Amino acid sequence: MQTIRVCRVEEQGLEQELYVEQRTAGCSGKKKVLGITGGVGSGKSAVLAYLQEKYKARVIQADEVGRLLQTPGHDCYDRIVDAFGTETLDPQGNLRRDLLAEKAFADPLALRKLNGIMHPSVKKYIVEQIAEEQRNGEAPFVVVEAALLLEDHYDLVCDEIWYIYAGEETRIRRLTRSRGYTEEKARSIMANQMSEAEFRERCEFAIDNDSDFIENTYGQIDKGLMEHGFLQYCQR
Repeated sequence: MQTIRVCRVEEQGLEQELYVEQRTAGCSGKKKVLGITGGVGSGKSAVLAYLQEKYKARVIQADEVGRLLQTPGHDCYDRIVDAFGTETLDPQGNLRRDLLAEKAFADPLALRKLNGIMHPSVKKYIVEQIAEEQRNGEAPFVVVEAALLLEDHYDLVCDEIWYIYAGEETRIRRLTRSRGYTEEKARSIMANQMSEAEFRERCEFAIDNDSDFIENTYGQIDKGLMEHGFLQYCQR
């Protein structure tokens, strides 16, 4: 084993280095880490499900990690209660995520404080999970999905980042059907996300998920994994 630096995170104004153990390259080399990103309604969940079900990839979603770290017994829970008060708790002592979001998005300073608690901790947890998978896991590769994958510099953690594309009208249709969003709300969220051009410029590969014929998407994923070397890992 050799130890390498994989990323830096900033927490409370201080940069901290995160380290993981990496196996020597070759047939028993480190598993590749694939980052998945794209705008809201682009169909990332369908891509993640396919990668997990067909290829048995280890899928790590930042939103799920964030929910875990906000539960009692985790460091983020205590720090959030200290920062935002016990009024953010329900009678059972769990964080009221809706109220916390309301407080944070109503005040830029509160949002910055919440992000300062959550983002470094989520990234640290994800890096640790990747390291654990490298040491002991059986998955052929690891997949990381986060809403701010590029903004939070997960390119330092991932070998490649893939962009899941769907057209604006397709995304609006999906969001109104699956989440009950109004067209106005969907467009408002989309307006605050990266443009298609930005995603394409910063990602190594793009999957066109605009079609309702999901097999088209699956075929692109299969081809991308093969051509980009994500299926080459093997264990001894």
